[in-house]
Amino acid sequence: MLRMLQEREYSAIAEKYKSIVEQRFAALKGNRKEPRFVYEPISYALGTGGKRIRSVMVLLACEAVGGSPRSALDAAVAVELLHNFTLVHDDVMDNAVLRRGQPTVCKKWNRDVAILSGDELLAIAYRFLLKTKSPHLARILGVFTDAFVEVCEGQGFDKEFERLKDVTSGDYLMMVRKKTGRLISAATEIGGLIGNGAAREISALRRFGELLGIAFQIMDDVLDIAGDEEEFGKTIGGDIVEGKKTYLLVKSRERVKGADRKLLLKVIPGNTMDRKTIRRILEIYRREHVLDDARDEIGRNTRLAEKELAVVKPGNAKSTLLWLSKRLLARSS
Repeated sequence: MLRMLQEREYSAIAEKYKSIVEQRFAALKGNRKEPRFVYEPISYALGTGGKRIRSVMVLLACEAVGGSPRSALDAAVAVELLHNFTLVHDDVMDNAVLRRGQPTVCKKWNRDVAILSGDELLAIAYRFLLKTKSPHLARILGVFTDAFVEVCEGQGFDKEFERLKDVTSGDYLMMVRKKTGRLISAATEIGGLIGNGAAREISALRRFGELLGIAFQIMDDVLDIAGDEEEFGKTIGGDIVEGKKTYLLVKSRERVKGADRKLLLKVIPGNTMDRKTIRRILEIYRREHVLDDARDEIGRNTRLAEKELAVVKPGNAKSTLLWLSKRLLARSS
C-alpha cells in the first residue's frame, strides 16, 4: 500500500524538481552574453524568482504515468520559458512596473528591450523543446504551439474586454481558459506524452491542468485586490488601475445598479483610479460577496481538477500534483 507522504515530503519533491529546472536556467543564463541588449534582460527575467509551477508539473505528470522526469526536463524548461515570454510581453501591454516584487523588464530597460528579449525567450523555448527525446515529439510540438496560440488569443480577449461594458462571466471564463488554463494544461499534457501515458491518462492530465489554471487565475484576481502587496509582488489594485475585467469586476457588474454600477463602469484603461476609489470598489466586492463567490469557484474548479486524476495510477508524483492543487487554495502570492 502506498504510504501517504507528509507535507514536508511533498514540499521537498516539488522543491527538488524546481531546483533541477533552476539549474538548467543557470546554465542557460551563462551560455550567451552578446548582444547585452537581449541577454541581460533575459537573465534578469529568469532570475527574479517564481514558483516554476508549470515546469514542475511537466516533470510530475511525466513521472505520474511511469516516465522518467529527466526525460521531460528540456520540455519543462521550454514551458517555463514560454510562460516567462508571456509575462515579459504582458508587462509591456499593461505598463506594469512590478513583477515578483522587482521592476519589470519594461520598467528597468524599455519597451523595445522587453519586446525583443521576450521574442528571444520564445525562440529559446522551441530550441529546448526540440531536444526532447520522444516518439511523440511531433504531437508535443503541436500541443506546445497550440498553447502558444491560445495564450495569445486569451491575452487578446483580455485586452479587448478592457473596453467592453457587457463582458459576462462566461466570457471571462473563456478568456482565462485560454490565457492561463491552456499553458498549465499543456504542461501536464506534454509531461504525460513524454512519459508515454495511456490516452485516458493524458486526457485527464490535460483537463486537470486546464481546471487548475482557471482556479489559479481567479485566485490571482482575488489576491490583486485582497492580498498583501509585499507577498504578492505586485501593486494591490493593479487590475483596477489597468481596467482589467477580473472575475470580481464582472460578477459585481452583473449584480449592482445605480451609483455602484456607474463606478464599476469607470474601470477601463486610462481612467484615474486613486486609492480611495480602489477602496470603494473593494467595499462593493465585499458587500456583493463576490470575493466569497470567487473562492467558491476556485474550490469548485480545484475539486473537479482533482477528480480528473482518478484514472492515473496512485504514486508519489500523482499525490504531489494533488498536493500542489490544494496549496493553490491557501496561497497568498
